[in-house]
Amino acid sequence: MDPLRRSPSPCSSSRPSSPSTPPCEMLGPVGIEAVLDQLKIKAMKMGFEFNIMVVGQSGLGKSTMVNTLFKSKVWKSNPPGLGVPTPQTLQLHSVTHVIEEKGVKLKLTVTDTPGFGDQINNDNWDPILGYINEQYERYLQEEILITRQRHIPDTRVHCCVYFVPPTGHCLRPLDIEFLQRLCQTVNVVPVIARADSLTMEEREAFRRRIQQNLRTHCIDIYPQKCFDEDINDKILNSKLRDRIPFAVVGADREHLVNGRCVLGRKTKWGIIEVENMAHCEFPLLRDLLIRSHLQDLKDITHNVHYENYRVIRLNESHLLPRGPGWVNLAPASPGQLTSPRPFKVCRGAHDDSEDEF
Repeated sequence: MDPLRRSPSPCSSSRPSSPSTPPCEMLGPVGIEAVLDQLKIKAMKMGFEFNIMVVGQSGLGKSTMVNTLFKSKVWKSNPPGLGVPTPQTLQLHSVTHVIEEKGVKLKLTVTDTPGFGDQINNDNWDPILGYINEQYERYLQEEILITRQRHIPDTRVHCCVYFVPPTGHCLRPLDIEFLQRLCQTVNVVPVIARADSLTMEEREAFRRRIQQNLRTHCIDIYPQKCFDEDINDKILNSKLRDRIPFAVVGADREHLVNGRCVLGRKTKWGIIEVENMAHCEFPLLRDLLIRSHLQDLKDITHNVHYENYRVIRLNESHLLPRGPGWVNLAPASPGQLTSPRPFKVCRGAHDDSEDEF
């Protein structure tokens, strides 16, 4: 039982905030637990923001997967058989929708990267890295203003879902080199796309080879081990890390199976249920992104990835005149937006102020 809920309860029974704190006795509850209700009411009024990027070559079901995740037509997919020309250069497209469930509003922004990996020698990942860092730059330029907005719009990418083609072999050199750069900039969650094209044995062998590739090339995907804060985090995240990359199947149509409607893909062999763990691991991806780790993705984005970018950019302000010059930090050049990060900042160093409360 929480010591604050006992009445009466000596304060000395709990850990003192400092050695000099004098002992005292609580004569009754003071309503501290009502702070949680206040935070909930405020969060319900403001809503939440979540920005996700999907990366992968065309035809891997990225649009369908996003629609499946949020059970809505977030992104319009091209009808099957429609001849859509392959983009010759990498292009980025973003759509923003407000999704509401039981009074909770979520402002969702999805960024797609059509053209990546479609060409034979396509290693042009600079537009993707440039876009991610451009959102950090926008936030930074707002943050360093003397008179700031009360709520700075957050367009920073909180998670990048990387779609791996179901080749059944291992990661391509393109995947390895890009992931090495990408994981230094944003939270990366790789998935095996169109996993229904592999048998269960092929799927598991493919997963183990990808995990070996990630370890060999020091690709630190989300959830990162160094950010496990307690034993519960370690237990949960270790189970997730053992299953990543998730083998997923997307579907935005319902079918009748044993008298109930399920999301799935209909084949001549039967219905592939996307929310059935015996068929694919889509529920694990959905739980990670929405139900269990959404706020953690945002926290790591702010306290680690954005903080890295912020430190690098503010260190460049020494070239400006002294005094308030750092406030007038010049916008980043395209080369600065795509250059790799030289170091990482530990999240724990920025959580101390929050832990005091």
